Amino acid sequence: MGLAISVTIPANAQKNSSSPPQTTPDVDSSELTPSYPASAPPPRKDPLPDDRDLQERLKETDYRVSNLLGDLRGNLWVGSWRGLSHIDPNTGKILGRVSLPNVAIGALAQDKVGRLWVGNYEGLQRVDPRTNEITAQNLFLPSKRVLSLLIDKRGYLWTGTDNGVALISPDQGLIMTTVKELPGVSANALTLDADGQLWVGTLDGVVRVNTANAYVMKWINNLPGTTVQALAISPEGLIWAGMPNNLLVINPKTGAVLRSVTRLRGRNVTAVRFAKDGSVWVGTNNGLLRLNPHTGAVLDEVAGLPSSRVFALAPDIGNKLWIGTSEGLAWLMPKMPMAKTHLAFSRAVK
Repeated sequence: MGLAISVTIPANAQKNSSSPPQTTPDVDSSELTPSYPASAPPPRKDPLPDDRDLQERLKETDYRVSNLLGDLRGNLWVGSWRGLSHIDPNTGKILGRVSLPNVAIGALAQDKVGRLWVGNYEGLQRVDPRTNEITAQNLFLPSKRVLSLLIDKRGYLWTGTDNGVALISPDQGLIMTTVKELPGVSANALTLDADGQLWVGTLDGVVRVNTANAYVMKWINNLPGTTVQALAISPEGLIWAGMPNNLLVINPKTGAVLRSVTRLRGRNVTAVRFAKDGSVWVGTNNGLLRLNPHTGAVLDEVAGLPSSRVFALAPDIGNKLWIGTSEGLAWLMPKMPMAKTHLAFSRAVK
């Protein structure tokens, strides 16, 4: 039995088949024909390009110092993206180093019995500062990316992540509760007010949380700008909020913005800390300033930093202000004309 197959050629295909071949004007036809050399191809180089790109990026060491913490013994803990160390702030001598599963440190805190808590981009670890060993860890947080840590007046640990806040028992290292549906979602910064209540800097303003029950008490979101990435409470109880384009002073009771600090308008404020002398230190992505807290006037602009990008500040430790930057650790003493770099954390020493 024969099988007849009928093939229908589209009209446009019939038209194209009868049309002359397309030519490229002013181009020799030989240039359109690929040609290959007679020699053998070059030998394969390991690693392959994608792997090579990854390896080359890994070789570029990140010298940022993202967190600083003065401990109960008067020593300084330095959280850098090369690891965690603690130093004698009087001499600068490194006293010990902690081996962590992830060195991208997002936050540091010390509880009331001296245990160190380290938040990084893989969760939360508890460290014994006497042995430098990890004694507990919690990876079951609202998100593994920990951005902020704070011990409240009762001794409990508040853990801010990029997806909410959890309350941790420092003894067991287990979650006790979480803040339900945190406005602004990401807990970029944490601080305590005079009443012992928690303030959270988020992607959409500041949020006050009751530390007894983890309920949201107040949300101030009508700010000139949205993301709050640095927080401090002044001795008078006012909120200082650092933002990507502003530094605001906020009345926590009314939510009113009392001041937008003139010299910080349009600047990316990354750290705010009050010193014992009452002045306020403000780190930005382009320099470090000391302000009069009553007027917002600039008292000093610090020179000599290893980088103008400031990530962390720790005043009054070893009679010094310690400064974490994108290119290492620096320190400043009263009446010093400029900051000095701690060479052990800089690019100068491998």
